[in-house]
Amino acid sequence: MKKLINEPGDVVSEALRGMAAAHPDRLRVDHENRIVYRKDAPRTGKVGLISGGGSGHEPMHGGFVGLGMLDAACAGEVFTSPVPDQMMAATKEVDAGAGVLHIVKNYTGDVMNFEMAAELAAADAGTEVLSVVTNDDVAVQDSLYTAGRRGVGVTVLLEKIVGAAAEEGQPLQQVADLAKKVNDNGRSMGMALTSCTVPAAGKPTFDLADNEMEVGIGIHGEPGRQRLPLAPAKEIAAMLVDPVVSDLPYRQGDSVIAFMNGMGGTPLIELYLMYNEVAQLLDRAGITVARSLVGNYITSLEMAGCSVTLLKVDDELVRLWDAPVNTPGLRWGA
Repeated sequence: MKKLINEPGDVVSEALRGMAAAHPDRLRVDHENRIVYRKDAPRTGKVGLISGGGSGHEPMHGGFVGLGMLDAACAGEVFTSPVPDQMMAATKEVDAGAGVLHIVKNYTGDVMNFEMAAELAAADAGTEVLSVVTNDDVAVQDSLYTAGRRGVGVTVLLEKIVGAAAEEGQPLQQVADLAKKVNDNGRSMGMALTSCTVPAAGKPTFDLADNEMEVGIGIHGEPGRQRLPLAPAKEIAAMLVDPVVSDLPYRQGDSVIAFMNGMGGTPLIELYLMYNEVAQLLDRAGITVARSLVGNYITSLEMAGCSVTLLKVDDELVRLWDAPVNTPGLRWGA
Protein backbone atom coordinates (compact mmCIF):
# COMPACT_ATOMS: atom_id res chain seq x y z
CA MET A 1 0.00 0.00 0.00
CA LYS A 2 1.44 3.36 -1.10
CA LYS A 3 -0.53 6.28 0.31
CA LEU A 4 0.22 9.75 1.66
CA ILE A 5 -0.78 8.93 5.22
CA ASN A 6 0.69 8.60 8.71
CA GLU A 7 -1.24 5.91 10.57
CA PRO A 8 -4.25 4.22 8.85
CA GLY A 9 -6.45 4.86 11.87
CA ASP A 10 -5.75 8.61 11.79
CA VAL A 11 -6.59 9.29 8.12
CA VAL A 12 -10.06 10.76 8.64
CA SER A 13 -9.27 12.94 11.66
CA GLU A 14 -6.08 14.31 10.07
CA ALA A 15 -7.85 14.98 6.76
CA LEU A 16 -10.53 16.95 8.61
CA ARG A 17 -7.82 19.03 10.29
CA GLY A 18 -6.38 19.72 6.86
CA MET A 19 -9.79 20.75 5.54
CA ALA A 20 -10.26 23.14 8.46
CA ALA A 21 -6.81 24.63 7.90
CA ALA A 22 -7.39 25.03 4.14
CA HIS A 23 -10.82 26.69 4.33
CA PRO A 24 -11.08 28.77 7.53
CA ASP A 25 -13.07 31.43 5.65
CA ARG A 26 -15.88 29.01 4.78
CA LEU A 27 -15.83 26.09 7.22
CA ARG A 28 -15.52 25.19 10.86
CA VAL A 29 -14.96 21.63 12.01
CA ASP A 30 -16.10 19.90 15.17
CA HIS A 31 -13.19 17.50 15.46
CA GLU A 32 -14.60 15.60 18.43
CA ASN A 33 -17.76 14.66 16.50
CA ARG A 34 -16.16 14.78 13.02
CA ILE A 35 -18.68 17.25 11.63
CA VAL A 36 -17.91 19.87 8.99
CA TYR A 37 -20.07 23.00 9.37
CA ARG A 38 -20.71 26.01 7.21
CA LYS A 39 -18.94 28.80 9.08
CA ASP A 40 -22.05 30.97 9.39
CA ALA A 41 -24.45 28.16 10.35
CA PRO A 42 -27.04 28.21 11.74
CA ARG A 43 -28.78 30.97 9.78
CA THR A 44 -32.05 32.21 11.22
CA GLY A 45 -35.09 31.24 9.15
CA LYS A 46 -33.14 28.97 6.79
CA VAL A 47 -33.80 25.25 6.48
CA GLY A 48 -30.70 23.37 7.61
CA LEU A 49 -29.30 20.82 5.16
CA ILE A 50 -27.26 17.89 6.45
CA SER A 51 -25.69 14.95 4.66
CA GLY A 52 -22.89 12.59 5.45
CA GLY A 53 -21.53 9.10 5.06
CA GLY A 54 -18.33 7.17 5.05
CA SER A 55 -15.15 9.06 4.20
CA GLY A 56 -13.25 8.20 1.03
CA HIS A 57 -15.72 9.79 -1.41
CA GLU A 58 -14.24 13.30 -1.35
CA PRO A 59 -15.20 16.00 -2.08
CA MET A 60 -18.54 14.46 -1.04
CA HIS A 61 -19.78 15.41 1.52
CA GLY A 62 -17.60 17.81 3.49
CA GLY A 63 -16.44 19.54 0.31
CA PHE A 64 -20.03 20.52 -0.42
CA VAL A 65 -20.56 22.46 2.81
CA GLY A 66 -21.01 26.18 2.28
CA LEU A 67 -23.09 28.85 0.59
CA GLY A 68 -25.70 27.31 -1.68
CA MET A 69 -25.24 23.69 -0.58
CA LEU A 70 -24.96 21.94 2.80
CA ASP A 71 -24.93 23.42 6.28
CA ALA A 72 -23.19 20.38 7.76
CA ALA A 73 -21.67 17.04 6.80
CA CYS A 74 -20.94 14.11 9.11
CA ALA A 75 -17.81 12.08 8.34
CA GLY A 76 -17.63 8.39 9.16
CA GLU A 77 -14.57 6.20 8.94
CA VAL A 78 -13.59 5.24 5.39
CA PHE A 79 -16.60 3.58 3.72
CA THR A 80 -18.36 3.39 7.11
CA SER A 81 -21.51 5.26 8.12
CA PRO A 82 -21.32 8.03 10.72
CA VAL A 83 -23.00 7.19 14.02
CA PRO A 84 -26.35 8.62 15.18
CA ASP A 85 -24.72 10.84 17.83
CA GLN A 86 -22.79 12.69 15.09
CA MET A 87 -25.92 13.21 13.02
CA MET A 88 -27.97 14.32 16.04
CA ALA A 89 -25.31 16.86 17.05
CA ALA A 90 -25.24 18.27 13.51
CA THR A 91 -29.04 18.38 13.32
CA LYS A 92 -29.38 20.33 16.56
CA GLU A 93 -26.54 22.70 15.63
CA VAL A 94 -27.95 23.78 12.24
CA ASP A 95 -31.58 24.07 13.34
CA ALA A 96 -32.37 27.77 13.19
CA GLY A 97 -36.12 27.43 13.59
CA ALA A 98 -37.05 26.42 10.05
CA GLY A 99 -36.36 22.69 10.41
CA VAL A 100 -33.71 20.39 8.99
CA LEU A 101 -33.54 18.17 5.91
CA HIS A 102 -31.41 15.03 5.98
CA ILE A 103 -30.01 14.00 2.58
CA VAL A 104 -29.20 10.30 2.84
CA LYS A 105 -27.64 7.95 0.30
CA ASN A 106 -29.37 4.57 0.25
CA TYR A 107 -26.90 2.51 2.22
CA THR A 108 -28.27 0.49 5.13
CA GLY A 109 -26.08 2.03 7.84
CA ASP A 110 -26.64 5.59 6.64
CA VAL A 111 -30.42 5.19 6.45
CA MET A 112 -30.71 3.54 9.88
CA ASN A 113 -28.41 6.00 11.65
CA PHE A 114 -29.99 9.11 10.13
CA GLU A 115 -33.44 7.83 11.13
CA MET A 116 -32.25 7.35 14.71
CA ALA A 117 -30.66 10.82 14.73
CA ALA A 118 -33.89 12.44 13.51
CA GLU A 119 -35.87 10.75 16.28
CA LEU A 120 -33.32 11.76 18.92
CA ALA A 121 -33.18 15.39 17.75
CA ALA A 122 -36.96 15.63 17.73
CA ALA A 123 -37.23 14.17 21.22
CA ASP A 124 -34.35 16.15 22.70
CA ALA A 125 -34.76 19.56 21.09
CA GLY A 126 -38.08 19.46 19.25
CA THR A 127 -36.33 19.80 15.89
CA GLU A 128 -38.54 19.17 12.86
CA VAL A 129 -36.63 16.83 10.54
CA LEU A 130 -37.56 15.51 7.11
CA SER A 131 -35.43 13.12 5.05
CA VAL A 132 -34.86 12.22 1.43
CA VAL A 133 -33.05 9.02 0.44
CA THR A 134 -31.21 9.01 -2.89
CA ASN A 135 -31.35 5.74 -4.87
CA ASP A 136 -30.36 6.59 -8.43
CA ASP A 137 -28.01 3.72 -9.36
CA VAL A 138 -29.58 1.56 -12.08
CA ALA A 139 -26.80 -1.05 -12.04
CA VAL A 140 -28.22 -3.45 -9.47
CA GLN A 141 -31.38 -3.67 -7.38
CA ASP A 142 -29.56 -4.74 -4.20
CA SER A 143 -25.88 -4.71 -3.25
CA LEU A 144 -23.60 -5.59 -0.36
CA TYR A 145 -24.56 -2.36 1.42
CA THR A 146 -28.17 -1.75 0.40
CA ALA A 147 -31.72 -2.96 0.24
CA GLY A 148 -32.77 -1.44 -3.04
CA ARG A 149 -30.76 0.78 -5.33
CA ARG A 150 -27.61 2.59 -4.23
CA GLY A 151 -27.47 6.35 -3.86
CA VAL A 152 -24.68 7.78 -6.02
CA GLY A 153 -24.19 10.71 -8.43
CA VAL A 154 -27.65 12.27 -8.16
CA THR A 155 -26.75 13.09 -4.54
CA VAL A 156 -24.30 15.75 -5.75
CA LEU A 157 -26.84 17.38 -8.05
CA LEU A 158 -29.53 17.20 -5.38
CA GLU A 159 -27.37 18.87 -2.75
CA LYS A 160 -26.67 21.75 -5.14
CA ILE A 161 -30.27 22.27 -6.29
CA VAL A 162 -31.87 21.84 -2.87
CA GLY A 163 -29.13 23.97 -1.35
CA ALA A 164 -30.14 26.85 -3.62
CA ALA A 165 -33.78 26.48 -2.62
CA ALA A 166 -32.91 26.55 1.08
CA GLU A 167 -30.69 29.59 0.48
CA GLU A 168 -33.73 31.40 -0.94
CA GLY A 169 -35.66 30.74 2.26
CA GLN A 170 -38.04 28.10 0.90
CA PRO A 171 -39.87 26.21 3.71
CA LEU A 172 -38.93 22.70 4.84
CA GLN A 173 -41.73 20.77 3.15
CA GLN A 174 -41.14 22.57 -0.14
CA VAL A 175 -37.41 21.86 0.06
CA ALA A 176 -38.10 18.19 0.85
CA ASP A 177 -40.54 17.91 -2.07
CA LEU A 178 -37.92 19.41 -4.37
CA ALA A 179 -35.35 16.89 -3.15
CA LYS A 180 -37.72 14.03 -3.91
CA LYS A 181 -38.39 15.46 -7.37
CA VAL A 182 -34.65 15.57 -8.13
CA ASN A 183 -34.12 12.01 -6.92
CA ASP A 184 -37.10 10.72 -8.91
CA ASN A 185 -35.81 12.30 -12.12
CA GLY A 186 -32.17 11.21 -11.92
CA ARG A 187 -30.39 7.97 -12.80
CA SER A 188 -26.74 6.87 -12.66
CA MET A 189 -24.40 4.03 -13.57
CA GLY A 190 -20.67 3.58 -13.05
CA MET A 191 -17.72 1.39 -13.99
CA ALA A 192 -14.25 0.65 -12.69
CA LEU A 193 -10.88 0.02 -14.32
CA THR A 194 -9.15 -0.71 -11.00
CA SER A 195 -10.00 -1.41 -7.39
CA CYS A 196 -9.20 0.94 -4.53
CA THR A 197 -7.37 0.28 -1.28
CA VAL A 198 -8.98 1.17 2.05
CA PRO A 199 -6.15 2.34 4.36
CA ALA A 200 -7.22 0.12 7.24
CA ALA A 201 -7.33 -2.94 4.96
CA GLY A 202 -3.99 -2.30 3.30
CA LYS A 203 -4.84 -4.21 0.14
CA PRO A 204 -7.16 -3.75 -2.89
CA THR A 205 -10.85 -4.32 -2.22
CA PHE A 206 -11.12 -6.65 -5.21
CA ASP A 207 -8.92 -8.05 -7.96
CA LEU A 208 -9.30 -6.81 -11.51
CA ALA A 209 -6.91 -7.91 -14.24
CA ASP A 210 -5.22 -5.36 -16.49
CA ASN A 211 -7.45 -6.39 -19.41
CA GLU A 212 -10.73 -6.35 -17.42
CA MET A 213 -13.30 -3.79 -16.29
CA GLU A 214 -16.24 -3.97 -13.90
CA VAL A 215 -19.47 -2.42 -15.23
CA GLY A 216 -22.04 -1.27 -12.70
CA ILE A 217 -19.61 -0.91 -9.81
CA GLY A 218 -20.60 0.72 -6.52
CA ILE A 219 -18.70 3.53 -4.81
CA HIS A 220 -17.45 1.16 -2.10
CA GLY A 221 -16.14 -1.38 -4.57
CA GLU A 222 -19.34 -3.44 -4.62
CA PRO A 223 -19.57 -5.79 -7.61
CA GLY A 224 -21.37 -4.52 -10.67
CA ARG A 225 -23.54 -6.06 -13.34
CA GLN A 226 -20.73 -7.86 -15.08
CA ARG A 227 -16.98 -8.15 -15.50
CA LEU A 228 -15.96 -7.68 -19.12
CA PRO A 229 -12.85 -7.36 -21.28
CA LEU A 230 -11.58 -3.78 -21.47
CA ALA A 231 -13.28 -1.91 -24.33
CA PRO A 232 -12.87 1.43 -26.18
CA ALA A 233 -14.36 4.50 -24.54
CA LYS A 234 -17.25 4.76 -27.01
CA GLU A 235 -18.38 1.24 -26.13
CA ILE A 236 -18.06 1.89 -22.39
CA ALA A 237 -20.10 5.08 -22.75
CA ALA A 238 -22.91 3.14 -24.40
CA MET A 239 -22.80 0.51 -21.64
CA LEU A 240 -23.42 3.27 -19.10
CA VAL A 241 -25.79 5.57 -20.99
CA ASP A 242 -28.16 3.00 -22.48
CA PRO A 243 -29.29 1.51 -19.12
CA VAL A 244 -29.62 4.99 -17.62
CA VAL A 245 -31.71 6.36 -20.50
CA SER A 246 -33.98 3.32 -20.65
CA ASP A 247 -34.64 3.17 -16.91
CA LEU A 248 -36.52 6.43 -16.25
CA PRO A 249 -37.05 6.46 -19.22
CA TYR A 250 -35.61 9.59 -20.81
CA ARG A 251 -37.27 10.52 -24.09
CA GLN A 252 -36.59 12.59 -27.16
CA GLY A 253 -37.08 16.26 -26.27
CA ASP A 254 -36.03 15.92 -22.63
CA SER A 255 -33.49 18.32 -21.18
CA VAL A 256 -30.92 17.02 -18.70
CA ILE A 257 -27.99 17.91 -16.53
CA ALA A 258 -25.29 15.50 -17.71
CA PHE A 259 -22.78 14.62 -15.00
CA MET A 260 -19.56 12.76 -15.90
CA ASN A 261 -18.02 11.81 -12.57
CA GLY A 262 -14.56 10.41 -11.94
CA MET A 263 -14.07 7.73 -9.31
CA GLY A 264 -10.89 9.32 -7.96
CA GLY A 265 -8.10 7.88 -10.09
CA THR A 266 -9.11 8.90 -13.62
CA PRO A 267 -7.53 12.04 -15.12
CA LEU A 268 -9.66 14.83 -16.54
CA ILE A 269 -8.42 14.21 -20.08
CA GLU A 270 -10.13 10.80 -19.97
CA LEU A 271 -13.27 12.17 -18.29
CA TYR A 272 -13.67 14.81 -21.00
CA LEU A 273 -13.09 12.17 -23.66
CA MET A 274 -15.83 10.08 -22.05
CA TYR A 275 -18.12 13.10 -21.77
CA ASN A 276 -17.74 13.66 -25.50
CA GLU A 277 -18.94 10.11 -26.16
CA VAL A 278 -21.86 10.57 -23.77
CA ALA A 279 -22.85 13.89 -25.38
CA GLN A 280 -22.92 12.27 -28.81
CA LEU A 281 -25.12 9.43 -27.57
CA LEU A 282 -27.55 11.90 -25.99
CA ASP A 283 -27.63 14.01 -29.15
CA ARG A 284 -28.51 10.96 -31.25
CA ALA A 285 -31.29 10.15 -28.77
CA GLY A 286 -32.73 13.68 -29.09
CA ILE A 287 -31.94 14.52 -25.45
CA THR A 288 -30.75 18.09 -24.87
CA VAL A 289 -27.93 18.80 -22.40
CA ALA A 290 -29.04 21.91 -20.51
CA ARG A 291 -26.04 21.89 -18.16
CA SER A 292 -23.02 19.66 -17.62
CA LEU A 293 -20.60 18.78 -14.84
CA VAL A 294 -17.32 16.93 -15.39
CA GLY A 295 -14.82 15.96 -12.71
CA ASN A 296 -14.17 13.97 -9.54
CA TYR A 297 -17.07 14.74 -7.19
CA ILE A 298 -18.20 11.44 -5.64
CA THR A 299 -15.17 9.21 -5.58
CA SER A 300 -13.98 5.87 -4.29
CA LEU A 301 -10.51 6.75 -2.97
CA GLU A 302 -8.07 6.14 -5.86
CA MET A 303 -10.31 3.89 -7.97
CA ALA A 304 -9.93 4.44 -11.72
CA GLY A 305 -13.26 4.61 -13.51
CA CYS A 306 -16.25 6.86 -14.00
CA SER A 307 -19.99 7.16 -13.65
CA VAL A 308 -22.68 8.85 -15.72
CA THR A 309 -25.61 10.65 -14.12
CA LEU A 310 -28.51 12.18 -16.01
CA LEU A 311 -31.03 14.44 -14.29
CA LYS A 312 -34.14 15.44 -16.24
CA VAL A 313 -34.70 19.15 -15.61
CA ASP A 314 -37.20 21.94 -16.17
CA ASP A 315 -36.61 25.68 -16.09
CA GLU A 316 -36.92 25.85 -12.30
CA LEU A 317 -34.33 23.13 -11.70
CA VAL A 318 -31.94 24.82 -14.12
CA ARG A 319 -32.47 28.16 -12.34
CA LEU A 320 -31.61 26.58 -8.99
CA TRP A 321 -28.61 24.78 -10.51
CA ASP A 322 -27.28 28.11 -11.80
CA ALA A 323 -27.71 29.86 -8.43
CA PRO A 324 -24.49 30.92 -6.64
CA VAL A 325 -22.54 28.28 -4.76
CA ASN A 326 -19.33 28.63 -2.76
CA THR A 327 -17.98 25.41 -1.28
CA PRO A 328 -14.52 23.79 -1.40
CA GLY A 329 -15.73 21.28 -3.99
CA LEU A 330 -18.11 23.36 -6.11
CA ARG A 331 -18.13 27.08 -6.79
CA TRP A 332 -19.68 29.52 -9.26
CA GLY A 333 -21.54 32.81 -9.23
CA ALA A 334 -20.23 33.79 -5.79
